[in-house]
This record gives sequence, structure tokens and C-alpha cells, in this order.
Amino acid sequence: MDEADPLSAPAHSFGGIANIDPEEQLATRAAWLYFVAGLTQAQIGKKLGINRTRVNRLLAEARDQGLVQINITGRLASCVALEEKLHERYGLEEAVVVPTPPDQDMIPQVIATAAGAVLSHRLKDGMSVGVGWGRTLRLSIQSVPRRQMNRLSVVSLLGGLTRGSAMNPHETASHLADLVGAQCYYVAAPALTDTESTRNLLIAQPMLREIFERGARVDLAFLSVGALTHNCTMSRVGLITRGEVDDLLQAGAVGDICAHWINAEGDLVDHPLNARAMALPPDKLKDVPCVAVASGGRAKTAVLRGVLRGGMCDILITDEQAAKAILEMD
Repeated sequence: MDEADPLSAPAHSFGGIANIDPEEQLATRAAWLYFVAGLTQAQIGKKLGINRTRVNRLLAEARDQGLVQINITGRLASCVALEEKLHERYGLEEAVVVPTPPDQDMIPQVIATAAGAVLSHRLKDGMSVGVGWGRTLRLSIQSVPRRQMNRLSVVSLLGGLTRGSAMNPHETASHLADLVGAQCYYVAAPALTDTESTRNLLIAQPMLREIFERGARVDLAFLSVGALTHNCTMSRVGLITRGEVDDLLQAGAVGDICAHWINAEGDLVDHPLNARAMALPPDKLKDVPCVAVASGGRAKTAVLRGVLRGGMCDILITDEQAAKAILEMD
């Protein structure tokens, strides 16, 4: 039996355009790696996580379907090329680039479908998974099939909101834990405290200290990033004010990862909000064996580039438009 395909998510329709068929997607990747990148079938099999027999069949399908002529004509050929460029430039373990839908509002859903498939493929018995927050992550969990796993734990990597929200970090972590029968650990504190001293007092408590220690030891971190605008998620849910947005912009911030604000190079900016965040700090993310970041769209380009340049990402799941913009910025 063939190994599981990390991109075999069900086809959906977004903005009137059908999502790419998983088999066509895999065939296009295999064809690009074989005919353009010059990899052997064995190398392609290792890269895509499939056996050589399936590689051979995919290449035959690519030829039969007209994906291979003088060049690759599949709808995902440009995405595969961007994946390779991102992989080489930033030393990524994996890059997944999906076509940008005509309706910009559908970008999170398109990315989420691919991200959910990647996460599902990488979940193994005995793992510890750290989870962030945001709309894309919430939608991603919807693409993870329900199955019972053994000795799996899910750790929320940041505190929660003080009011109910579908994007609450606690909700995202608990939903994933429920789907796979995992033990779930929460940060029983707000995502942002009122002062730095309050944060220091809370994080010194044994219960919270244990959760953050668990967060620093996860095998896989599944995160998104936030843009920095007056209408960004942090502002909409009341975590930061318009004045703080202006201050962060003046300090050079381009967005946040795990509730910490970074600049275009991936460094923490000098701002009091970073000292009030009840979340795993970016420098700890660098020690996590695998960090998957799922996000896209024009507004996220700068912060995604910062995360990549800062070495906080091993797997990037984004859209074609954002991928092009990130590469052009460098």
C-alpha cells in the first residue's frame, strides 16, 4: 500500500474555482522534480515520502494527462517552482505553496486545507504538538480527520482570550486534542498581561512554569503569524489598541508570531508588549525540532519573511502570491 500523501486533502471549491486535485498536484510535483530539477526517481520518492513504484506511475500519469510537454503545463507548476526556491533560500524542511484564489478573503481557507493535510500526515503516536492561534489554524484543524492516537499530547503555546472566540488558543488546542484523543495542556492565563511584573509573577507559578516547559519541549509546533495593521486580529479581539499599533509600527514591527512582535529580520522589537506576552518566545521556537507555519496573503508577506529570516520555521504553508512576494523582498 502506498504511503500517506501529505497533500491528499479533499477537493473543495473556493471563489468558483475548484481546488487542485491531490493526485494532479502530486503528479505535477514529481514531474517538476524529474524533468526540471533532474532528480532521480529514488530521490523524488524520498523527497515526497512515497515509494519508487508510485513515482514511476505519477510520471506516467503526468505524461498521459499532458502535464509534461516541452515544459510542465500543470496548474501547480509555478507553485512547485516557488516551493523549491523557498526550500533552497531558507533551508526549509518542506514548503507547500497553493494557488492564490481570486477572492482574497478565501486565502486562509485554501491555505488551511493544505496545512491540515500536512499536520495530519505528520502526527505520530507519542508526539507532543504545540499549537498557536488564529483563523488559519482554526480552519486547518477542520481538515484533520478524527482518529485515535496513542500517547499524543497537545500543548497550547500561549495564553487565552478573556472572552469567547472561535480563534481562542484554548479552543484550537482542545479541538485538535479531541480529534486525535490526546491529552491537552493549556496556559491558564491571558495572552497578554497588564504589566511585565504581572507576567513575571504568573509565569513563576509552578503550574504555568510546567506548561511552558512542556511547550519548549514539543516535537512539532503548529503556528500562524499575524500582520500588523489597525484591523489586525490582535486589534479586533481587543488585545492591543490603535495607539499600540502605531507604537509597534514606529518600533519597526511587521507582525507577530506566538503573540511576540518581530521586525523584518525576525528579531524581537523593543516594545513593552513583548514583555507582557504569556506565550512561548520566538527564541524557544528555534529549539523545537519542527515548526510549521501556515499563513498567507499580501498583508502577511513581511512577517512571514521575518519568521523565515529569523530561523523560526521549518515547514511553510502559504499561497503563491505571498511566496512570490517573499522571494522578491530578498
